[in-house]
Amino acid sequence: MRAVVAVIGKDTVGILAKVSTICAECNANVMDVTQTIMQDLFAMTMLIDITKCKDEYNVLADRLKDCGEQMGLQIHVMHEDIFNSMHTI
Repeated sequence: MRAVVAVIGKDTVGILAKVSTICAECNANVMDVTQTIMQDLFAMTMLIDITKCKDEYNVLADRLKDCGEQMGLQIHVMHEDIFNSMHTI
């Protein structure tokens, strides 16, 4: 099982480090990352493998959301099943 993590907000030092650290602590493997900085706006999308995650999906999502709030970012986590359902006609 996989999940998509989207991060948007003002660029600051350590965003990728903090988000990937939370994933590592939960044993969620970062499979792919794309990021860009547009002027001072940071945008990142991560694909993570949650198959061996030691925490429930909701716990991981809440931890990432809380991290975003502390850093002044918006962090959204979407389970692969929901992502695929949204893009299937």
